[in-house]
Amino acid sequence: MNKWIKIILIMVTMGAVGAVIGYVFVYNKSHPDFEKKAADFTLTAEELFEFYRSDQASAELKYNGKVVEVSGILSEIESIHDLTIAVFVLDEGIFGNEGIRISMLENQQERLKNTPQGSVVIIKGFVTGYNETDVVMEHGSLIN
Repeated sequence: MNKWIKIILIMVTMGAVGAVIGYVFVYNKSHPDFEKKAADFTLTAEELFEFYRSDQASAELKYNGKVVEVSGILSEIESIHDLTIAVFVLDEGIFGNEGIRISMLENQQERLKNTPQGSVVIIKGFVTGYNETDVVMEHGSLIN
């Protein structure tokens, strides 16, 4: 009986140590500062959108998970709860406007809202993919 108690105590101790290590090194890991991170690519909104539209597989390999700086005419600014999205409308599809949608960083939302629609902007963001209608980017920040 004494042997089993020792084995259980060792397993509980190992589990606790594993949980602490997991919390410190995985869960509590610092996140990159996307506002200060250098862009991996610089393109116009039209170029990025057409690349995804014409060859989605190649575009995903090249741009997904990368920081991309996109320039173009700001078509719309969408606000959903406490999220602000910059929209470059580049085509009219069956289900509405198609183009690039960039979720802005919290400290950039007010700057974007003060930018007039129809003006040329440069926005840097993290590309997460393409959903058959829009190139989706997150962590956006205005460059100009």
